Amino acid sequence: MENSITFKDIKKGNYSSIYHLIYQNEKLSKQEIANQLHLSLPTVTQNLVRLEKERLIEKRGQLESSVGRRATAYAICPKARISIGVEIQKKTVQILAIDLLGQAIQQERLTRDYANEDRYYKEVSQAVKSFITSLDVAQEQVLGIGFAVQGLTSNDGKKITYGKILISTGLDIQVFSKYLPYPCMFLHDAKCAATTELWVRNDIGDAVYLSIGPHLGGAIIINSQIYMGKEGHSGTVEHMTIDPDGPACYCGKKGCMETFSSVNALLDEDETLDFFFQKVRSKIPSYVKRWNSFLDHLAISINNIHLVLNREFILGGYLSPYLTEEDIETLHEKVNEKTAFPSNAPFIYISRSPVKGVPLGAAIPFIQSFLNEI
Repeated sequence: MENSITFKDIKKGNYSSIYHLIYQNEKLSKQEIANQLHLSLPTVTQNLVRLEKERLIEKRGQLESSVGRRATAYAICPKARISIGVEIQKKTVQILAIDLLGQAIQQERLTRDYANEDRYYKEVSQAVKSFITSLDVAQEQVLGIGFAVQGLTSNDGKKITYGKILISTGLDIQVFSKYLPYPCMFLHDAKCAATTELWVRNDIGDAVYLSIGPHLGGAIIINSQIYMGKEGHSGTVEHMTIDPDGPACYCGKKGCMETFSSVNALLDEDETLDFFFQKVRSKIPSYVKRWNSFLDHLAISINNIHLVLNREFILGGYLSPYLTEEDIETLHEKVNEKTAFPSNAPFIYISRSPVKGVPLGAAIPFIQSFLNEI
């Protein structure tokens, strides 16, 4: 029978189940593993020996016991594998390494002016290689490198399918991978931020993620997964038309959500978010007025999207650390004023992911793949 389960499948299943159970718990004893998975002690022992030999787990002290000898505790080795996330921006490059738990173990910020030239790609690749060397890990421990970019990418991460802010449409990952002996892929920066949000929270089913940075980005989350769509541009709400006679967008159209709801749309030239919100919280009238106007336009967009996707909204990106619960209440009120279906139930929330969410989210897919395959 084609679908019959072989002894080899069962052994692999036990190996995987034991590793994942230890992964989900800080420490476990051999007996606890056997009890929770309903496996015999010899089977558990055999797999623990194998996992330990492969340096995926380790003995870590002993567990407390009120009677008898204390049992040996087993825990995963977080640094058995690592992944690298690289965020490419106009004037900077952020490099970050994470372990199997998704914890950042080292990061570095470089000043590099982007240029679509081999010189630039070679310099960045060399910087990434030097960064990895400083981690003191073997080459086989590095699962891969994710490059977060301000542009849409193919589903396999090999090409930029739409790039008008910085990196050009059609760019191939080969510009980096030819210098790096690791799997490499491009990822859309907004979807990286949403990936990090999914990683740090286990209560997201369906949601719309808005990454509000210098530019706006979005992601649709369905069944706790980022929905890419047929051509990979699902969630690009930044190019939804709010006013056809509005300001020019970098995409070539007018009045996109990007031109009303990005940080670039909020701030004046040479103004910082720190400065702006210092004025807003001090209730300086002109800044309060500008902030209210920004929230008005954001409410229009959220209402339009909410009418199509009746789901939670998560506001992330550079703006999120400055948002207060009072801002969110105001935003809910503004949406209710504009919608045909006002509701008292809150559905807009501030992101819980860290500020470094983009490079972290660029590294996470390699960790997820490893965990899925083990």
